[in-house]
Amino acid sequence: MLKSIATFMGFGLLSIAQLLKDPGVAGPPLELVHLYYDEFPTGIAVSSAGRMFSNYPGGLDSNDTNNGSNGKYTVAELMPNNTETPYPSAEMNNPPGGAINYTTYPPTGANYQQYLIGVQSVVVDPHDRLWILDTGRVSTNNGTLVPASYGGPKLIGVNLSNNTVFQTIVFPTTVAFADSYLNDVRFDLRPNITSSGKGVAYITDSSVEGRNGIVIVDLGTGESWRHLTGAAQTRPEQEFVAYVWGVPIYQFQPGGPFTYSSFGSDGIALSADESDLYFGSVSGRYLYSVPTKALRDRSATSEILAQQMILNRGQKGVSDGFETDTNGFIYHGNMEQNAISFFNPANGTVTLFVRDPRINWVDTMSTSTNGYLYFTVNQLYLGAGFYPGTDRKTRPFALFRVPLPNNATKPILG
Repeated sequence: MLKSIATFMGFGLLSIAQLLKDPGVAGPPLELVHLYYDEFPTGIAVSSAGRMFSNYPGGLDSNDTNNGSNGKYTVAELMPNNTETPYPSAEMNNPPGGAINYTTYPPTGANYQQYLIGVQSVVVDPHDRLWILDTGRVSTNNGTLVPASYGGPKLIGVNLSNNTVFQTIVFPTTVAFADSYLNDVRFDLRPNITSSGKGVAYITDSSVEGRNGIVIVDLGTGESWRHLTGAAQTRPEQEFVAYVWGVPIYQFQPGGPFTYSSFGSDGIALSADESDLYFGSVSGRYLYSVPTKALRDRSATSEILAQQMILNRGQKGVSDGFETDTNGFIYHGNMEQNAISFFNPANGTVTLFVRDPRINWVDTMSTSTNGYLYFTVNQLYLGAGFYPGTDRKTRPFALFRVPLPNNATKPILG
């Protein structure tokens, strides 16, 4: 009898030891590139020379908000030894009196066209120029996101050879509403797609307050317009709850009850041939695409046609930013899996690319001409904008990179 019990117990211990478990990692190993010890980052952009730039949006973390005396910056160049320097200059990052105009009621984002207010995205285009997307919105100390005022929301081009601004496009209030949150941008610089010959930019509006959609900008004329505003595919999915590291994500706004996550169209990427624009909401698991020619169309029925041309590309998981490589893959975060995955348009499937326990919230990605995918990991879901309404982020935040598959690089068209 004792022998039988011992045999049974031994069998039980052996069975437990052999149980399959989650390996936790997959794909190429992460290379740590930079640690952010102070301000909260979202964007990363890498030039052909290997220069790296990040941005720090006061709209998502009030610690990033410049109050006129705290020395905060909203764009920086990443330097050796985890140091940073305001870019293009400290002056441009320091609006007089700070990023919030308290002379209005309620307070609004400062309306300076020549200063940076609250930058959400930085992108290096195919011509190796840096573009800065300013929301014109930041948060107060108690986490209230102030509305934008004209002059705040803008797109700024910087010449990396001499670090000077060569173009500033200010969005009218009919394109960037006071409650818009311009989130991410991609560039199609093919000269034959516009009469100006300078190409266009495509921008997502991820506002949690309402009118999500896609903004299109003619880089030659500076004109801008919207498509897909309010379309179901740009809106958050109803009663959406995501889980990251086992934490359910509910949204918090000062003075209001907790609610479901309501981030709309956020991630954006051009196909490698720039004929399709991929997009998706943070508060949703589906990936969509629309032909870029439909977004550039401004005819009377262009909005109807654009909505009819949207394709559902299947589920992508919970993701923030997107990116493209010369394979044609559309990379996206897969936060509930501690991972980054990619959609392959050639066969319609999603593939796990890299997985690591250090990955929590993959915010922004940048493919580079040296064959790497760079991405920020910033713990966004632990911020004060989510349940229980307290900031639980732990510094430092991280910038990683991994080699792209098949010796791929950043696509260069236009």
